[in-house]
Amino acid sequence: MSKQEKSQEREEVSLASRGGQSSVDETGEFCPKFDEHGLIPAVAIDAHTREPLMLAWMNEESLLQTLSIGEAVYYSRSRQELWHKGATSGHTQTVLEIRTDCDQDALIMYVEQQGAGACHTGRRSCFYRTISPGDPASLNFDGDRTFDPEEVYRTKA
Repeated sequence: MSKQEKSQEREEVSLASRGGQSSVDETGEFCPKFDEHGLIPAVAIDAHTREPLMLAWMNEESLLQTLSIGEAVYYSRSRQELWHKGATSGHTQTVLEIRTDCDQDALIMYVEQQGAGACHTGRRSCFYRTISPGDPASLNFDGDRTFDPEEVYRTKA
């Protein structure tokens, strides 16, 4: 598909307008509620293993791009820009399904994770540490590195 066809396809994707709370609870239309910064949290979960991979943020533009191209596009709060997951690493996320909660102010995306992992630390999941009830100050590591982040994210001079 050419860039022009993709651009035209994006224009066809739109979000519904929000009404009152009762209409949001029972509507069949997708009308996400973005926060005061124009963002909505999105949790990426492996579609096959149901393992949580990462939590990121989306703005309206990144959500529309995700819906249009079928790959996860997030909004980087630190860089203040769109972030097509895997554009640098090759570790893209193919979106199979998106779910929203009753208020439509949070998203879960079931994805097929491409490449060795989702986390910039080199692990498959960003949720690689566990916290034991009763000992909240102690973090236990539950995930080995699946790739070398220095090698994958090395800037090219």
